[in-house]
Amino acid sequence: MYIASPLRFADSSREYLGTVMAALRGHGFDCLDPWDDADGSIEAGLAQAEAIVDRAARVAALAAADEAIGRRNAAMIERARGVFAVLDGVDVDSGTASEIGFAAACGLPIVGLRTDWRRTGDNEGCVVNLQVEYFIRSTGGAVFRQLDEAAARLAVLVAS
Repeated sequence: MYIASPLRFADSSREYLGTVMAALRGHGFDCLDPWDDADGSIEAGLAQAEAIVDRAARVAALAAADEAIGRRNAAMIERARGVFAVLDGVDVDSGTASEIGFAAACGLPIVGLRTDWRRTGDNEGCVVNLQVEYFIRSTGGAVFRQLDEAAARLAVLVAS
C-alpha cells in the first residue's frame, strides 16, 4: 500500500506516520513509504547536490535528484495495490494531491484520511479540495476522519 502524505516534512508529524503504517499493517498491508531512504542514498544525493558551489551546476544536480525521486515514487505507486492518503493541513499537500491523481489514473483504489478539523473544502459538499476528493471517490474510496475506518475501507476496496 502506497502512503501519500506530507508527514515527514515536520518533526511534529513524523511519529504519526508510524501510527498510520501500523494501522495499515494491522489490516494486512505491506507499506510502500516514499519517505523510506533505508540506504541513505536519497539524502546523500540531495546533500551532494546542495554542496555544489556553482549555482547552475547545483540547480542541474538538484533537478536530476528531484527527477529520480519523482520517478521512484511513481514506480512505487504503479506497483502498489492501492493508496492511503493523509489529507491533513490547511490544504492538501501538493505532492499528496498529485500522487492521488496519478494513482486514480492508474486505476488504483484510494482512501483519504483527514483528522484535521479545519474546513478546507471548496464548499460544504466536500471535505477537501473537490478535485482531490473526486479522484478518491472515483476509485470507490472516500475521505474518513478515523484512521481505522479508513484502513478498513481500503482493505475492502483492495479485496474487491
